[in-house]
Amino acid sequence: MRVLFNGRAKHDYLSDALALLSGWTREGEQIRRTLVLDDTQHAALTERVAVVADALRLRPEISRRADRTHIKVGHGDGEPLTEGEVLLAARIEDAVRAVTTS
Repeated sequence: MRVLFNGRAKHDYLSDALALLSGWTREGEQIRRTLVLDDTQHAALTERVAVVADALRLRPEISRRADRTHIKVGHGDGEPLTEGEVLLAARIEDAVRAVTTS
């Protein structure tokens, strides 16, 4: 059975889901995360995220400056954040745990 969400309920659902993702900040219709990773961890994370993002047909922005990896998910062009983008952020968290604990 599929549950239909009206605009307000959907927004609340996404806000609740985002609240469970520690370290992510919301800026308008984008969510961002900054991590301190070495070059090897950054490369491994980028590779893992690419696999998940391709499956979800999403394009996060991942960049590296000094020892920090910056991740941005969302369009930023007025388009609302989607369930898929929040799911991608959760999968990115899984990938972060995998590359930082190995």
